[in-house]
Amino acid sequence: MIVNDRITDYIKSLEPDESPLIYEIGNKARENGVPVIREETAAFLKTMTAAMNPKAILEVGTAVGYSTLLMAEVMAPDCQITTIEKYEKRIPVARQNFEEAGKTECITLLEGDAGELLKGLTGPFDLVFMDAAKGQYLAWLPEILRVMRVGGMLISDNVLQDGDIIESRYAVERRNRTIHARMREYLYELKHSDHLVTTIVPIGDGMTVSIRR
Repeated sequence: MIVNDRITDYIKSLEPDESPLIYEIGNKARENGVPVIREETAAFLKTMTAAMNPKAILEVGTAVGYSTLLMAEVMAPDCQITTIEKYEKRIPVARQNFEEAGKTECITLLEGDAGELLKGLTGPFDLVFMDAAKGQYLAWLPEILRVMRVGGMLISDNVLQDGDIIESRYAVERRNRTIHARMREYLYELKHSDHLVTTIVPIGDGMTVSIRR
């Protein structure tokens, strides 16, 4: 864990109950090994969404729609979410979850590779949530910046890789070395880009919050 387990448990204990449907979606996903955001991360995402009061949200990585619905819970009634998912088996589950939540009118689910789909978007988006293939974050960044408005917020999840990000590449399992190297490059770019002001938040598996200049 990046943060002391006792602190994380205490933070979780303070959280009010989620809606029964969203709780069930998140719980079932975690039981089945579906990569959804952690509970403490969920609260952070909701808070940032409420703070931005966006009119248009872009999410890269829908999975089963858990984080999508978390944002939909706190956004304005006229806000629209565009969310992208490549993994075919999860797409019908996400669509069903959106329908059960009564959010189909405000959520557009795009099926396919994010690298290709991003090229067809025009934006502008007020809030972008990146939570998909970590090794592709850096490759997607130019298109993300293109569709973000000035003053918009980019939130990226899973950036500290359970703390492995601070290790040398040779201390990381061989199968994870490419992702490790790419994430380090991504974090460096976020912190040194002339187009972004970025902070790294050690919550959950690590998040970044970047504001488009």
